[in-house]
Amino acid sequence: MRNTFSILIFLVLFAAMASVSATMNVIVITDPTGEDINGAAGGSISYAQNMFQSTFLLSKDNRYVVLSGGEGGTDARLYPIVNAVTLLSEGVSASRAAGVASSYSGMRLVVGGPDIGISVGGSFDAYLITVEGSGDIKVTPTTGGSAFIPPGEKGAIIHLRNSKGNPLYGTATAVRKETALNIGRMMRDGYSATEIVGEVFREVAQDSGEKHGGGAVNMIAGISTGDMFTPQEVNTTGYPMDAPYSKVCPVDGWGIAYPAADNYETCPNDGTPLKIIYAYEALTNTITVSKDAVSVSVYGTDNVGISETTSEIVKASISKYGYDANGIMTSINKGISNGLLTGVNYIEPKDVNVREDSKAVGIYFTPLPEGRSSPPWNLPINSDLMNVLGSIQSVIGIILLLLVIFRSRLLRSFQKKQ
Repeated sequence: MRNTFSILIFLVLFAAMASVSATMNVIVITDPTGEDINGAAGGSISYAQNMFQSTFLLSKDNRYVVLSGGEGGTDARLYPIVNAVTLLSEGVSASRAAGVASSYSGMRLVVGGPDIGISVGGSFDAYLITVEGSGDIKVTPTTGGSAFIPPGEKGAIIHLRNSKGNPLYGTATAVRKETALNIGRMMRDGYSATEIVGEVFREVAQDSGEKHGGGAVNMIAGISTGDMFTPQEVNTTGYPMDAPYSKVCPVDGWGIAYPAADNYETCPNDGTPLKIIYAYEALTNTITVSKDAVSVSVYGTDNVGISETTSEIVKASISKYGYDANGIMTSINKGISNGLLTGVNYIEPKDVNVREDSKAVGIYFTPLPEGRSSPPWNLPINSDLMNVLGSIQSVIGIILLLLVIFRSRLLRSFQKKQ
């Protein structure tokens, strides 16, 4: 009940916001046993505005995700989401939870998890994808009402429509089918759910124009892309998933996010040419648990570029020092000192929350007051000593001034003595 309550509060915060319309929803489960930490994933993107994290709700304890979409504003979408989450807290199947969307005109829910199966309900144009034991791929189109893949089966569901105003309007039907077939091929060939979701984001963004984040989740590991790709301001679009997101050094892991990445072509540490990482690649790297994957969450500031640059700094620090809070703190403070991170104060070890078991790091920033871009110098000198040094400097200055004024008199006096 406590988890449900916190989710409902989060949704209410967005209730007054304009339309939040996810036009692509996908859930993939390649390991229904939950033993593969990358075996269940999902996510949402759209051409439309306001792709905030309320477009997906992740339960870390119960390993399911609720993806929402449809026509109308957030108020209209709030009610089926709340009903679905309430039902899921009572232990119902994905099919039962997603089915509540049919009671609300134009609404859609896609619900899934390794323990509850996958289902889509309400208003939708989707494909159900399964792979038979023989390796045959089964792709089934479905429109409206309710459709599901039962618990215990490998499978996926993808919904895709075009948003009004999308320059590629009219492509959704063909892209939906081809992407569904590619999901089946990747499932058959042994790709993990997180890798498949990343590829879906690439294909949908490039071919259908439904490309703004949104984001994705790893249900088993309990990690998400958070606000990596969601818009900074209300009534704007999120980050284009087919656009360059950061540049990374392939040797030591140093990296920097756009737009600051435009100023770098080589690694400042060793001169190695930097590799461009596209947003869909950054998404895959974030939700796929491996020795190199790190989920970085930033709190305390919404300044443009801080989250992305902090993520790259943390990843580079971990590749060099491991999951060490002091090492991460030092790396971030260096980033503040050299201007990579602006508008925030230096951090302390208590501001770094490291969860090595789930490869997650949280950074808590304190914004600088009065619009300052960089913190004051942190000199290892007592302020009283600085006052004394200032006084001494003043005395020296007065003596030098007197020497300048009376230099000719002093010279004549010296010459007479000679």
